[in-house]
Amino acid sequence: MKDRAVAVRALTPLVLVILIGAVFNQEGAFFRWEAHRAMLREIAVVGILACGMTVVVVTAGIDLAVGSVLALSAVSLSTLLMPLGWSGPAAVLAVLAMGLCLGALAGILVARLGMQPFVVTLAAMVFARGLAKHIADGKKVTTYVVGDDGVGRLLDTPPLFAAIDRKILGDQVAIVTVIFALVVVTTFLVLRRLVVGRYLYAVGGNAPAAFLAGVPVQRTLVFAYAYSGLCAALAGICQAAQETQGDPETGLGYELDAIAMVVLGGTSLMGGRGGVGLTLVGALTLGYLQKVLSLNAFSTETRLMLTGGIIVAAVLFQRRSSSR
Repeated sequence: MKDRAVAVRALTPLVLVILIGAVFNQEGAFFRWEAHRAMLREIAVVGILACGMTVVVVTAGIDLAVGSVLALSAVSLSTLLMPLGWSGPAAVLAVLAMGLCLGALAGILVARLGMQPFVVTLAAMVFARGLAKHIADGKKVTTYVVGDDGVGRLLDTPPLFAAIDRKILGDQVAIVTVIFALVVVTTFLVLRRLVVGRYLYAVGGNAPAAFLAGVPVQRTLVFAYAYSGLCAALAGICQAAQETQGDPETGLGYELDAIAMVVLGGTSLMGGRGGVGLTLVGALTLGYLQKVLSLNAFSTETRLMLTGGIIVAAVLFQRRSSSR
């Protein structure tokens, strides 16, 4: 019964946003599949970040580094594929391993040294962004490369980029949307079907009590941040494929969008409650809100202000509903 009430509170803002879109549909544009397909593609990258963020938030933590790790991953993948000429699978595995290790390092600092997640991930955010700029030499990594002889040449776009950025099922669904869906399913299985999922909720609910009950608290926290780093690296791969380049400035503010998706869905920042299903609802709410505002030609500045206000209103609604 309690889970049903939480789901209803999470779905209410989404239903309201969809109803607003149905009313202000811009001569039926909102009812066309192209608008929904574009929305799903647009939220996919941040949605992947939000899945990893959900796992961390369940433990009562936070990961501010995901946007910077995304940028570092995009730059690293582009560098490995284009100037260095690595194969697609090898480059992907290397980037995923890097994201996993960066997340695990943050988890070790939180779990074993007792540092605050906010401080650790803030430092990781700055470090990863700086490293991305260092690798890219402050520029975008593109198909234009300069050889040892000082002569520039234009390379072919890596096949991996085209494979990730294409559409399937008669151009009706983007690959990045499918990747997002697979990450949602994987995160659901981790949280609800694996033992580590029960550990994550136990740590978030009451870490000292979980330790006394035999839960490996430190390993559980390291897993949570490692999983978030892995999701951030995967999101960076998708971002690079969509932009066909590695931009060290990409992903700015994405960590805030990911947190907004988690909070909009109703997952508690205090830990111990919530799940990726709620995060998916939050992602759809934010995505449809942005799409409705875009279809109705609101300026970027207005959309940002309205989005911020609506997020606050949605969270206040959930809190008031849960207190009844």
